[in-house]
Amino acid sequence: MKITKLGHCCLIIEEGGAKILTDPGYYTETQNSVRRLTHVLITHEHQDHYHVPSLRQVLANNPGAKVYTNRAVGALLAKEEIAYEFLENGQKKILDGLEVEGFGTDHHVIYGTLPVVMNTGYFFGNKFFYPGDAFTNPNRAVQLLGLPVNAPWLAVSEALDYAQRVKPKACFPVHDGNMVRRETLYRLSTMVLEPVGIKFLPLEQGEVEYEF
Repeated sequence: MKITKLGHCCLIIEEGGAKILTDPGYYTETQNSVRRLTHVLITHEHQDHYHVPSLRQVLANNPGAKVYTNRAVGALLAKEEIAYEFLENGQKKILDGLEVEGFGTDHHVIYGTLPVVMNTGYFFGNKFFYPGDAFTNPNRAVQLLGLPVNAPWLAVSEALDYAQRVKPKACFPVHDGNMVRRETLYRLSTMVLEPVGIKFLPLEQGEVEYEF
């Protein structure tokens, strides 16, 4: 499996015949020139994950790509007349030979009086888990975790505790597209996680690939 981080939460996951894009949001533009995609997965409706102009450009460049998401995003896609299929908590699909399973139902709480939107995390090939904007634990062995590190809804301590609950062999930062103090947080993550056996991989936007 090959993971390429385009930025923030926009990733490319490749294995076998599958080339899957996650969360084309407004913090990234690189996805707008990607070709040969087979699928697009969207975890939830916030614009840093679901940006309609970007999604339309992605689909124009990849007319055969199918969109998978949950019912909340699906309702928005229907209004835009964009075709999609459901992939939610507890569901599995085989996408060009790669098994993808949905985990979780809710976005992490931003603030008590704000509505909680639907969020679906995705587990790829029983190897790589990308939770979207949540701290969902798939409760199974994880080789690689996409670890949210910066958002109005999280504290650094929560992110580091979450990684230690999931216990992946390695993790890399996501949800960091607008982060200013990236180096400080990456250094702290390394100091806390690597002594407990979790390798922290500081993937920079659009530059580094991870293969396993």
